[in-house]
Amino acid sequence: MTEQNNRVPDIHKRVTFDAPIQNVWKAVATSEGISVWFMPNDFQPEIGYEFTLQSPFGPSPCKVIELEAPHRLAFSWDTSGWVVTFELKETDGGKTEFTLIHSGWGEPEDINPKAGQSQSSVRDTMNNGWEAIVNKKLRQAVEN
Repeated sequence: MTEQNNRVPDIHKRVTFDAPIQNVWKAVATSEGISVWFMPNDFQPEIGYEFTLQSPFGPSPCKVIELEAPHRLAFSWDTSGWVVTFELKETDGGKTEFTLIHSGWGEPEDINPKAGQSQSSVRDTMNNGWEAIVNKKLRQAVEN
């Protein structure tokens, strides 16, 4: 087994929003949009831009690492190697397929310093959190 196979699996959330891609992009790739459904921040859509998410565990340093408007945005999140990626795809009828990928997890029993819990426990908690954030908060932000 390789080291990668021992790591906690990525989180994937895929939903279809009844909203045009530009509306979804505005919600996920602007500071104002991200603040509505996720966390307060000082994000700017620029490769290499360093910004801060104001998380429940305190300020989290982030950096934009991929940007392909209006289809893909990825940023590093905090200091543990996490990467959050948003993928957007136009579908028929003016809808948008949105995929969130939260990657960069460590070994299942490694302790996440901020949470003081194992990577697998933090991943399970965040998986549930992303479910509500994407399917409720983000949906409400883009469909209303």
